[in-house]
Amino acid sequence: MTLRVLHLAGSPVSEFLADLSRLYARDCLESVADPGRYEFHIAYLSPGGQWRFPVDLSRAAIAAAPACGLGDAVRGLTRLRPDVVVPQLFCRPGMTSYRALLEVLGLPYIGSPPDVMALGLHKARARAVVAAAGVRVPAGEVLACGDEPSLIPPVVVKPEDGDNSLGTTLVRASSDYPGALDAAFAHSDRVLAESYVELGREVRCGVVVRDGELVGLPLEEYRVDPVTKPIRDHADKIARDADGELKLMAKDAAHAWIVDPADPVTARVWEAARRCHTALGCRHYSLFDFRIDPDGQPWFLEAGLYCSFATQSVVSTMAAAAGLPLAELFATAIRETLRH
Repeated sequence: MTLRVLHLAGSPVSEFLADLSRLYARDCLESVADPGRYEFHIAYLSPGGQWRFPVDLSRAAIAAAPACGLGDAVRGLTRLRPDVVVPQLFCRPGMTSYRALLEVLGLPYIGSPPDVMALGLHKARARAVVAAAGVRVPAGEVLACGDEPSLIPPVVVKPEDGDNSLGTTLVRASSDYPGALDAAFAHSDRVLAESYVELGREVRCGVVVRDGELVGLPLEEYRVDPVTKPIRDHADKIARDADGELKLMAKDAAHAWIVDPADPVTARVWEAARRCHTALGCRHYSLFDFRIDPDGQPWFLEAGLYCSFATQSVVSTMAAAAGLPLAELFATAIRETLRH
């Protein structure tokens, strides 16, 4: 039976995140296309909240598709009645409110429910939950505007609910605090300050659910250095090319690589990641960043509870390294979604 699959892309609130969503979703549409298994459809949300149903995710196709409001979009979704939805929205409303809309409409979708996504987006709450599950987290404090920080540097200061390292700064001396706080408050009303975990290493760990079992994927390690690159920043992750299109930076051997599963750190990170997945209530898959200290112990940094099933997606890269090709990863996620 051919499954009707809807890819929900764009952003109702951010041009940048709409472009990022389009970048990943186009990759996914091309990479997992299989007319014998799937009938693909697209819904695209433009900044401002208008819906479009384009034939593809080129700028021209999006512009040519008639715009409609929520009421007409709901009627369109009801008529289409997809078997499964692939959410490709990276903004807060996209990860929460629009997933809740899918639930109201009774449309199954891949990934965690809105309450779990909201928890993962809120760095301070996520770290509190995983710490209660026995996962190491750095000492930290949440600051509102005007609060005086109490942690002694070195400290990492970041927006409490930011993403892609925007507004993140390493504070090496107390005199660096004002500039770091200004940078973080430019992106959020509240700031998380965490004690800097000495390098070590920095890795990401993906977890996928297969037949109900939590399977740890090979780790991806990122280029960091105690002197020249003590933390990863926004420039390490995303940039724009000469045509103005977004491109992903940490996708070559100079920036990131897969860790040999025989590396002793892998088992420790897998254990921590499974604890995080369960404690946060994740569904179908999850992704976590860890700092590895000089003794080889992992420290939770944050959760990234989304996967676009694109070749450039971190979970896809890890799965491929484990011998699980993208087409099968996608099919597995759909299978797990439709099991319940």
